[in-house]
Amino acid sequence: MFKLLKYSLYDIVKSRFAILYTIFMVLVAVSIYQVSEDMSKVSLSLLNIMLMIVPLIAAVFATTHFFNNLEFTELMLAQPVKRRDVFLSQVLAVIIMLSAAIVIGFGIPMILWGADSTVLTLLGIGIALSVVFAGLAFLASVLTRDKAKAIGISLSFWIYFSLIYDGFVLYLIYSLADYPLERTTLGLVFFNPVDLGRIIMLMQLDISALMGYTGAFFQNFFGSAKGILLSSAMMLLWMLWPLGVAMRVFRKKDF
Repeated sequence: MFKLLKYSLYDIVKSRFAILYTIFMVLVAVSIYQVSEDMSKVSLSLLNIMLMIVPLIAAVFATTHFFNNLEFTELMLAQPVKRRDVFLSQVLAVIIMLSAAIVIGFGIPMILWGADSTVLTLLGIGIALSVVFAGLAFLASVLTRDKAKAIGISLSFWIYFSLIYDGFVLYLIYSLADYPLERTTLGLVFFNPVDLGRIIMLMQLDISALMGYTGAFFQNFFGSAKGILLSSAMMLLWMLWPLGVAMRVFRKKDF
């Protein structure tokens, strides 16, 4: 598997996408650091950009990478190589590239201008979301042999979790404004990895006072050992289940 992983990483670097993505992240971080010296504002600005850009890039790139290497994958499957190793090498190569781009892209400005624990949390959220949406993209890719359809499904995941889901939650809160919805809202957060990452980061910035009673409720929950453990477990679940289902489909798929 490590030989396959090495080849996959080399193929990604050769495509130059990894370099361009890293440069883009560096430019974004540098521009934000130039605007403000307040680490909280820098972290919040980087968070808003990351929640939109990182899932989109992860979803599209993972899908295109899978189909661009489909002939190589079919060739490897004809050899005495385990399907699990072939699949994991492709997945790990994409995850390593996306994670490295975030760490390097945001890490260089952090070294130059300084950082606090909130920015480190931001890096963790960015890597976690990259893994989540790469997994969803691979799941979409193994479910169909049509590249355009797979990209459409991957983009649908991104649109749903980044835009539609939040609209649904806001409509629910507005419609049931007369009822206590703190626990319901908390439960809904766990069904969206983007919202989960956003809430974890906002609680790190100590701005819950601006969110009223609900913010205080969230702060008490996510600030406790139980809340930290549960939110981490849910994010880990979001990182694992799409890849687990995708691997199961891949191992039974007839190429």
